[in-house]
Amino acid sequence: MYTVADLLLSNARTRAGAPAVIDGPNVLTYNQLADRAHHAAGHLASRLTSGARIALLLPRSADAVTAYFAAHLAGLVPVFIHDQLRPRQVAHIIDHSEAGLALTSRRLAARLHEALPPERILTPEDLTQTTDGTRTTVPTISRDLAGLIYTSGSTGRAKGVMLSHDNLLSGARIVADYLGLTQADRTLALMPFSFDYGLNQVLATFHAGGAVIIQRSAFAPDICRSLLDHGVTGLAGVPSLWSDLLHPSSPFTTTRYPSLRYLTNTGGALTPTTIQAIRSAHPQLDVFAMYGLTEAFRSTYLDPALLDSKPTSVGRAIPNCHVDVLDEEGRTCPPGVVGEIVHRGPTVTMGYWRDPDTTTLVFRPRARLRPPWSETVVHSGDLGYTDADGDLYIAGRRDELTKIQGIRVTPSEIEADISAAGMTAGVVALIVPDPDGRPDPSVLVAVEPRDAYFNLDALRAYCSAELPPHMRPRRIEILDSLPRTPHGKPDRKRVLSLLTNTSEEQ
Repeated sequence: MYTVADLLLSNARTRAGAPAVIDGPNVLTYNQLADRAHHAAGHLASRLTSGARIALLLPRSADAVTAYFAAHLAGLVPVFIHDQLRPRQVAHIIDHSEAGLALTSRRLAARLHEALPPERILTPEDLTQTTDGTRTTVPTISRDLAGLIYTSGSTGRAKGVMLSHDNLLSGARIVADYLGLTQADRTLALMPFSFDYGLNQVLATFHAGGAVIIQRSAFAPDICRSLLDHGVTGLAGVPSLWSDLLHPSSPFTTTRYPSLRYLTNTGGALTPTTIQAIRSAHPQLDVFAMYGLTEAFRSTYLDPALLDSKPTSVGRAIPNCHVDVLDEEGRTCPPGVVGEIVHRGPTVTMGYWRDPDTTTLVFRPRARLRPPWSETVVHSGDLGYTDADGDLYIAGRRDELTKIQGIRVTPSEIEADISAAGMTAGVVALIVPDPDGRPDPSVLVAVEPRDAYFNLDALRAYCSAELPPHMRPRRIEILDSLPRTPHGKPDRKRVLSLLTNTSEEQ
């Protein structure tokens, strides 16, 4: 297989009648999915030229999977947009990616009105109109741009990570191999396709010829019902999901799932308590603790046999890739010494779309052989160390980028979105451990009002309406004047002290 479209087309040739996507009561075989994708590709290819970007603002669904493969068959570059993002954030991605069209649902179409004219906004239903029946496949090669994944950055604006077909197929093949995926596997798709984790689930399952089960509801009892009803073999999640599934009100620990054989986790470490609870309830499960960043697509995993003895480790580099821990001089750190985590291998992506300066900072050449032969590696900004066995542990970040609900976010991104309300003269956002011990951190915000008419309830309402759930403040504190450093910048340490010493929630 050379391109992402081949994942579908090869299965349609060899496993035509096998289920590819199960979305509620609807089952699409590989042949049916290929027919629908080819049909939609004809419409798309008639409107956009090869290499153009197409935005996909769609909930997890069979329609979203169809649209994704249709875009590839039409030679386009799909850009999934998280369906919880607000219009201003959606508009930024549309504008920055220079998307020529957007595919969305009728329910979500209003979020695109600021970004595109109506004639450039389509729904999946628009692609079902009769055509001449031609099976459109626009030629692409493995090194072509195959997608943009938008991820948070230190500037406060999402950056588009460029992935090639090689990146996506390498990630699919490697993950399918170490998870032991086969044609019998049924993967529950709960993670958004706009994240590398969620997208890789689909591609790895298709690489093995298995079936993807669409899970729309994130309510723990609904997830548990799907695990049983569809004979799910694999479930991917982030720490907040395991917290929900292990809650006393959830049936996860009291129900047996005879088909379920593995869980995967990323977006934050599994706690020993969580591991013990999962193990006690389902001792047959292999639990894979993983680590990665979009810029390297897939990075490491811990052998499930080591989870009990090394619960805080994320293991070693995935096959055919390598992860180094380097000091400030670029030398390999000895075991136990913290350095920056640097990735190399076929999953290292192509850089940032329309951002050569940041690309140069993060994607750097590194000589590997004598005489020097250079390859591009990713400097993650994550800090870590290895133990004597070579297993990796995460120690923090060089910057302030954090994951909440598995989604990367920076304080500056939250500050930019709250400032856009026009109600404040200054905003400082802090991401701190949750005071109630929940696995995801909390967002605390201090604001300096713009004028005497400032209304805290109005700002809260704005945050609820304009910020996605993972970015919403747990508490907003009003300060007459934000403390500042001698250089005139907000004194974040002082703000942290003020907010964490205030016990009452506003």
